[in-house]
Amino acid sequence: MFSKAYSAAIHGIDGLIVSVEADVSDGLPLFDMVGLLGSEVKEARERVRIALKNSGYQLPAKRITVNLSPADIRKEGTAFDLPVAIAILTAFGYIPEESLSHVLIIGELSLSGTINKVNGVLPIVYSARQQGFLKCIVPKENAREGAVVNGIQTYGVSTLLEVVELLNAVKEFVPEFVDVKQLFHNQDREEDIDFAEVAGQKAAKRAIEIAVCGMHNILMIGPPGSGKTMLAKRIPTIMPELSFEESMEISKIYSIAGLMDQQPLILKRPFRSPHHTITTTALTGGGITPKPGEISLAHLGVLFLDELAEFQKNTIEVLRQPLEDKSINITRLNASYRYPAGFMLVAAMNPCSCGYYPDRNKCNCSINLVKRYLGRISQPLLDRFDICIEALQMNYKELEVQEKQETSEEIRRRVSIAREIQMERYKEQNIYFNSELTPRSIKKYCKLGTKEQSLLEQAFIKMNLSARAYHRILKVARTIADLDQCEQIGTKHISEAICYRSMDQKYWGE
Repeated sequence: MFSKAYSAAIHGIDGLIVSVEADVSDGLPLFDMVGLLGSEVKEARERVRIALKNSGYQLPAKRITVNLSPADIRKEGTAFDLPVAIAILTAFGYIPEESLSHVLIIGELSLSGTINKVNGVLPIVYSARQQGFLKCIVPKENAREGAVVNGIQTYGVSTLLEVVELLNAVKEFVPEFVDVKQLFHNQDREEDIDFAEVAGQKAAKRAIEIAVCGMHNILMIGPPGSGKTMLAKRIPTIMPELSFEESMEISKIYSIAGLMDQQPLILKRPFRSPHHTITTTALTGGGITPKPGEISLAHLGVLFLDELAEFQKNTIEVLRQPLEDKSINITRLNASYRYPAGFMLVAAMNPCSCGYYPDRNKCNCSINLVKRYLGRISQPLLDRFDICIEALQMNYKELEVQEKQETSEEIRRRVSIAREIQMERYKEQNIYFNSELTPRSIKKYCKLGTKEQSLLEQAFIKMNLSARAYHRILKVARTIADLDQCEQIGTKHISEAICYRSMDQKYWGE
């Protein structure tokens, strides 16, 4: 007897449909599984056999062969346990074969026959809908996650017996339902942290506002205790709310990584802050079983690298390509995986090993020691920061001032207006932010008058700028003009954009 069930594997951030074929025949009793299987899938043979026994199914002594197709794609994880068990039961006649039509099944089996949660349910259900499936059977704990996908019925099950009852229509099961609009409506926008809590640092706040408007990368340099980390942690509070499409894209990544934490969707922009001891693989993603790294978990949000100069040089250098391409490609022997990496890079660092250069009252570092410390950041990586700002040491009067500071909500309103201007301008282009402008589109959208061209030419020659730095100044100037709701880039916009390149000249240009 032959039967076929359907399941799915994770490939990058998408689901890949896998056919689970089971054949039962006479011969020497044997249970064999084939189809380029990882170690966890090979172990499914014992889990399935014992789970079937403990669920009350006494299978005749037959030769059982299970094939997971396509056989040239490596299968990893424990999500194939349940479809393998169902395919075998169907082959033995416990379930009618027609009930498996247009049904996708995933889940891990325990030895008792209960079904445990798995990672990657959201992208799998999303792909199942695209492939024309009508139903998905998933672990109960993953049901709400899968139910956010419209156009397909998602059933949450707790035991193997429940799945058999569902497929045999023994009793009525109600598909899981999640009101996505209500989820977004009910989310609590009030943050635990707010820009109003940051005293002073007006220049840094202004630079951060500009950076968020155009999704520009920003580097903050200054002494310890000047508020760099405090400012960085509040950046997500001034970013516009996620759209449903953005939320789905982020949630698919977090689902694969197993970081959904019982919530059906990620409703807030990510803020990832890895420690400076992080490995290259953990930052970019990969591993024996490839998973998204920190740069993908920060997609459409913020990747904050505190103490930038303390990171291993070869680790932060791998950021150069993802910062340009907005994606990362992980190549393995059996497949190549692509993960999105459209994050805003925010970095903070001290100007020297003690942290107080150029204040010679506190800093005793020699010039060579300072240069060696700053030299940990290469010029190509430095060029990828559109904005470099100095966070100055606060004095007592600035801390004690009673002046009311702007709230995150007030700043977010201005940011949202500037974002809408960009979306309207690039609505027919594959561009969403000014930071994504290509050299060709810069010529089209960042036209300068005679005065502006002259000012930029002087800065280019005097500051010995690279072509990349030249283009980044124009992108930042375009964002500043959008914040001012100006169609044309003026000299004041160019001047301010040039100022945000002068900090790296101050420290690295000496």
